[in-house]
Amino acid sequence: MAAELPHPHRVLLVLVVLLPPLLRPRAVAMAPTPAAGSGDEGAGALLALLLRVQSEALRALGPDGFDPKLYVDLPLAADERAAAAALPGQGQAPLSRAELESYLARYFGSAGSDLVAADPPDFEAHPRGFLPRVESPEARAWALEVHALWKDLARRVAPGVEDRPDRHTLLPLPGGVVVPGSRFREVYYWDSYWVVRGLMVSKMYDTAKHVVLNLVYLVEKYGFVLNGARSYYTNRSEPPLLSSMVLEVYRATGDVEFVKRAFQFLLKEHSFWMSEIHNVAIRDNHGQVHNLSRYQARWNKPRPESATIDEELASSIDSIADKEKLYHQIASTAESGWDFSSRWMRNSTDMTTLATIYIIPVDLNTFIFKMEQDIAAFAKIIGENAISEKFLDASKARHIAIDSILWNSEMEQWLDYWLPTDGDSQQGVYQWKSDSQNRKIFASNFFPLWLNAYHSGSAKFADTAKSERVMASLQKSGLLCAAGIATSLTNTSQQWDFPNGWAPVQHLIAEGLLHSGSEEAVKLAEDIATRWVRTNYAAYKATGAMHEKYDVEACGKSGGGGEYKPQTGFGWSNGVVLSFLEEFGWPKHKEIGCSRQGEVGLAEAQSG
Repeated sequence: MAAELPHPHRVLLVLVVLLPPLLRPRAVAMAPTPAAGSGDEGAGALLALLLRVQSEALRALGPDGFDPKLYVDLPLAADERAAAAALPGQGQAPLSRAELESYLARYFGSAGSDLVAADPPDFEAHPRGFLPRVESPEARAWALEVHALWKDLARRVAPGVEDRPDRHTLLPLPGGVVVPGSRFREVYYWDSYWVVRGLMVSKMYDTAKHVVLNLVYLVEKYGFVLNGARSYYTNRSEPPLLSSMVLEVYRATGDVEFVKRAFQFLLKEHSFWMSEIHNVAIRDNHGQVHNLSRYQARWNKPRPESATIDEELASSIDSIADKEKLYHQIASTAESGWDFSSRWMRNSTDMTTLATIYIIPVDLNTFIFKMEQDIAAFAKIIGENAISEKFLDASKARHIAIDSILWNSEMEQWLDYWLPTDGDSQQGVYQWKSDSQNRKIFASNFFPLWLNAYHSGSAKFADTAKSERVMASLQKSGLLCAAGIATSLTNTSQQWDFPNGWAPVQHLIAEGLLHSGSEEAVKLAEDIATRWVRTNYAAYKATGAMHEKYDVEACGKSGGGGEYKPQTGFGWSNGVVLSFLEEFGWPKHKEIGCSRQGEVGLAEAQSG
């Protein structure tokens, strides 16, 4: 049974938002929501103060190694007005490093101190039935260490957060949480899917239910799952995988009451992604109009967690309106989870050319298709047959739309579609043009294969013949590397580009290949999983940590790039390793460390 939800607290939801007249956003003030109220003033004052602190800290410490997120995560330990008055005014000399440290110690708690460690009650050091197919002693010992990391990442929101929301950007949640790790001190949306997958392997079903019900609570309160559980994330979501989490828990436990608890909020989340701000209509060359979705945040200011970075990027832009357009694109890219990548840029070397709101992404529509199929399945389970039929029809329509608008038969891949930036449409409907597909290769071009794993007795998303052609395209793409699948082919120094590989990318593609219907696809899936497990193992043995991302050019090397230092922990990396070990096992005499012989197979597959 779900834990009792806390009483709604009062937070600043959004200072400035963008409402969606299709592709020409304009800044407007958002109407108060049921969760907002008289506490807005205090929450707004806190965020304004923290942004001043962030700016002062940059002046005191300099840009080298500076992490702006640290300062908007600080819980206020004193009166806000006193803390604000103690900061230098405009035109005054900056604080010294020592003065800054003294100021922070006097007026604030440490970042993350408003979450407290909480041992998950269902954690067992050696859970019954854990990884029965892992026979290698080395692999099994390491898997148990990764399993034990759930204890290190488990938290509970401190009671004071709900009592004094005006002192915290952290949001209260009803149950225990599992955080990604390091600077990511709070719950994140799409990370949680792979956390749940790992918790299923670890037999931690109650913990997984709490993780999911926390996200359900966010939908109940805000109308969608936030990017993360901070007040400064209330302007955007992340890749929508809540229904997938509910499905994983249901498949493991058979808990129909859990499905019933989540069901109405899955409908609510679907409405969010189908709203005008995200929905785009496109007419194909046969005259058929299709509806697909895009990322678009309701925000046109610097992201609070990265405000100093965003302001520096926009410093070369003179017009306030043009700055706001760039900030809107930045926040919308953050909603994609791929922040940042050449995938979203018109010029891969220039971040100011981000154009995310004009892109119909393959992965987002893949996830929404699965959401629609999941909702149809859940509705049938709980006896809502009319809703089941409605969402089954919606998923069929989206399947047709994905294959009509995004599929490229020449490349045998699904490609992101770029909309015209001038809003050129007839009554809000865009005309499909073949040259508007982005023919650059990204790992996301292959994500629809993942849907093959979840066809529930109906036809696969891509039949065996089509899946084999997509697999052949993947093998020739250049993405398959010594230590896994690269995110793109372009090295831009952005973290969602070459040579970085990410746990979700490996898992989505490998799981799709595994269920594509051919022996060759199964072998390729296992090869990808093997390389990924080995690089995680080698890096863990060298550093004592699991990493957020890895460099796929070399086994055992962690990834880099992006706007913050590489992070460890790490929720989704742990979950994917455990999932791969459960799915594929690890024979007794199979080498778990980096293997020179094992590193050449994918390269050979590419050239073959």
